[in-house]
Parts: sequence; C-alpha cells; structure tokens
Amino acid sequence: MDDTGFQRGNALLNRHLTDDRRPDTFSLLGREWDLLDGVFSPVYTPVTALFSTWLPYPPGGTFLEIGSGAGVTAVVAAQSGCRAVTALDISMAAVENTRLNVARHGVEDRVRVLRSDLFSELEPGEEFDLIYWNSNFAEAPADFANETDLHHAFFDPSYRAHSEFVAQAPRYLSPGGRLMLGFSNIGNTALLTELCADVGLELCTYRSERRQVDQRTTVEFQLLELRARHSSSS
Repeated sequence: MDDTGFQRGNALLNRHLTDDRRPDTFSLLGREWDLLDGVFSPVYTPVTALFSTWLPYPPGGTFLEIGSGAGVTAVVAAQSGCRAVTALDISMAAVENTRLNVARHGVEDRVRVLRSDLFSELEPGEEFDLIYWNSNFAEAPADFANETDLHHAFFDPSYRAHSEFVAQAPRYLSPGGRLMLGFSNIGNTALLTELCADVGLELCTYRSERRQVDQRTTVEFQLLELRARHSSSS
C-alpha cells in the first residue's frame, strides 16, 4: 500500500482537529455557507469547489450525493436545475450541516437529507439520474479504525467502502443514469480499477486538474465516471 494518501489524510484530519481559526461560516462558489464542528471543511482543500463545479447535473433530473458534508454540492445541484436531490452522510453533524445550508439557500423543497451509511437508508427501487460520491480515497491499513465520524471523511481501510459503493450504486441508477466518483492520484487507482472490474465497470476520467495543496505536495483531483464495461461514451 502506497501511504501517500494516508499521510495526506492524516495531515488534513489533524488540521481539522487543531486549527483554532477554523471558521463557522465560509465563502465558496460565490455563496456563504455554515460550517459545524466535526464536519469536513471545504476551505482546507479545493476538492469540493472543483467537483461541485464540474459535475454534469441533469436538468430536471434526480441527483444522489453520498457523503454530503457541509452540503455545498447538494445545494449547487438543486440550484443547477435538479428537480430532486437526496443528500446522504454517515455523520449526524454533516446531516445537520447540510440541512442548515439547504435552509440558508432556500432549496428545502428540492433537497432531502438523510443519515445513511452509503445506501442503507434508501428505499428499494429508488433511482437517480446522477449518483456521486466525493470519496474518502485515502486508503488505510485493514486494521485501521475510523474512531470518529470525521475519520470517515478521509480514510477507507482496505477500500471496503469503495468496494460496497461500486457493487451497490448501479442498482440505484435510472435508465441512462450516470455514476461519478470524486477521487485523486493519491488514492489507490489500481485497487479501485480492480473493484470496478469485478462488478463489470470501468473507470473513465471525466475531468481532472492538478493543484498544489501544500509546499511539498501537488495533487491531481479527478472526477471519474464509472461505466458499464464496453459502453459507448455519452
């Protein structure tokens, strides 16, 4: 296991836990947002802004976000023409934070927010035109314990959550629906590719961009599309 992602995850987690200047509101994408304690902060990394801007929101369609965090992407989806948005997160603090920002931006009529471990709280038969997860791509050792909800935002021991995501997500896609994953070059791309192949999916890079995240580290942030193998590009 290459520990670059694990080290980066630890650095970000430590910043979340120790920064006494961490704001309770922030500006992003021309909007103001609330930020609660214990929730992934979009001000420490460009990933939320990049992916929220890049996603191909289906006009008049339905959007499912796994791991909504502060709720930025869910709100942007609703404001970008999605008629119905479902935002899920395993963290109660993140669920509350998403609800705060949904209310702040007046999109309560279009956004449903649930506490859920991946797809666990969805009803059988629910389908979405676009499913998206900004994943916890820092691979952790198999015996690593995510001690808090915030740990889940960064670390996936042995990529168990990624394995469950790629196995379950396709059953929630509407006909012609799209499946997207926020990832980076410090995630375990080889293992993710294997997990996808095991369930008949392949990875395609929808968009990517390199950013210097600290004095020593440059990361390529990648919005990946997971497609049925051998399907044609849309």
